Amino acid sequence: DALPISQDKIQENLLANGVDLVTYLTRFEWDMAKYPIKQPLKTIAESLAKQMSQIDGDLKTRALTYNSIKGNLQSLERKTVGNLLTRTLTDIVNKEDFVLDSEYLVTLLVVIPKNSYTAWQKTYESLSDMVVPRSTKLLAEDSEGGLFTVTLFRKVIEEFKGKARENKFTVREFYFNEKELTSEKEELTRLTARSEEH
Repeated sequence: DALPISQDKIQENLLANGVDLVTYLTRFEWDMAKYPIKQPLKTIAESLAKQMSQIDGDLKTRALTYNSIKGNLQSLERKTVGNLLTRTLTDIVNKEDFVLDSEYLVTLLVVIPKNSYTAWQKTYESLSDMVVPRSTKLLAEDSEGGLFTVTLFRKVIEEFKGKARENKFTVREFYFNEKELTSEKEELTRLTARSEEH
């Protein structure tokens, strides 16, 4: 399951000393500067073996690097798919969706099954006595449900989570951190670019 590689990159890797393999083999010339024919055969063989060992080591290092990048990229990509309960929210949430830097208020993200949207709208304000009225907003939907925000006082978070659970509303453990979100987006972009290089 290889990552997509451009045709130019494939052709570039099928060259020997800058020419295609057929041309290289049909017009092969011994490199007298690197391997003088006056040296004993044993010395030339040792030199070739050393270079082949170095090339093999380089290839193994590149393969490890490639597999590491590929694994990290697949891990990040896996986080971008899936339902709203498990996927990353970096491409969904914005700073404007949250009450930030407040000593008393906090915005939570809640995943609501599609068939419970009406129940959510009717009950979210009463799940705790310190929920900000009309603070819910639908941020995203998938085939199973929607991701809603709700703003409430920090001191009732646990009570709200418990009541939400009783009503089959799932509170996502997510706290908005712009640096982390930016870092995750940059990491995905960087890994995608690196995978295309290899």
